[in-house]
Amino acid sequence: MANLKAIRDRIQSVKNTRKITEAMRLVAAAKVRRAQEQVIASRPFADTLAKILYNLEQRLTLEDVDLPLLKKRVVEAEVNNVGILVISGDRGLCGGYNNYVIKRAENRFKELQSTGFNVKLITTGRKATQYFQRRNLPVIQSYIGLDQIPSSKDSSEIADHILSLFLSEELDRVEMIYTRFISLISSRPVVQTILPLDAQKLATEDDELFRLIDVDGTLTVQRQKVQNDFSALPEDMIFEQDPLQILQALLPLYLNNQLLRALQESAASELAARMTAMSNASENASDLMNTLTLSYNKARQAAITQELLEVVAGANAL
Repeated sequence: MANLKAIRDRIQSVKNTRKITEAMRLVAAAKVRRAQEQVIASRPFADTLAKILYNLEQRLTLEDVDLPLLKKRVVEAEVNNVGILVISGDRGLCGGYNNYVIKRAENRFKELQSTGFNVKLITTGRKATQYFQRRNLPVIQSYIGLDQIPSSKDSSEIADHILSLFLSEELDRVEMIYTRFISLISSRPVVQTILPLDAQKLATEDDELFRLIDVDGTLTVQRQKVQNDFSALPEDMIFEQDPLQILQALLPLYLNNQLLRALQESAASELAARMTAMSNASENASDLMNTLTLSYNKARQAAITQELLEVVAGANAL
């Protein structure tokens, strides 16, 4: 009977675990939808901003202008200072999401260091911060406890710090490593240079939006290819301010927008990874419950049979 009691307790424990993992899956699914809505809502602003920046830059191509955020530095020293912004999560239970982006950042760090660059790290998320600090790597700034659904306040704080490091020439180039959302079961860590900015690339880069939809009761991701609209502004448009001043004011805003999009993509990837991991955990818990129930029934049947045999043996003895 003690064996039966142990099996019953194990079944109840697995059942409670499945309730938790199923609840976490549903919460992650709801938050993925919120992240999707946030990306879609910010898209018109991002498109308009990119269009204005591109046209302003085209108007100033023939002029001798000095824009620090667009200037590619040629450093005479043997070692250039490169900053890597690593975007990870604060929590676990999301499969290999954090491990993939951390390993990608670690490999990039070693690659740059082996070619003679002086590399410094800026981390977001508790997982990347703890990983690199334990290995005594140069983490000059860390951001933890950010909202799971990123806001412009989060991105502006990071952007301001990176801008100050770049403009003070403490860093000559800043790269960002974040996780690009592909599907509910797939994401990919990517490297993007965010400083110095290159306005010319705005005309050639495509973008994608993702939409979480319900197909016959199953959540799936629908990807939509988006082509940036860089049609020229009217030639007779008159700016009240000097176009150079407008461009100088908009470039930091564009950097902030790029960081916000990266944070949103990473958050969506983390939530999708957690949703998948919790879904797999729930399925494994159901399989384990079936196996334990079968073992319980066998043990119970064996106990009943043993009791019947004892009754029969006692009756025969009489």
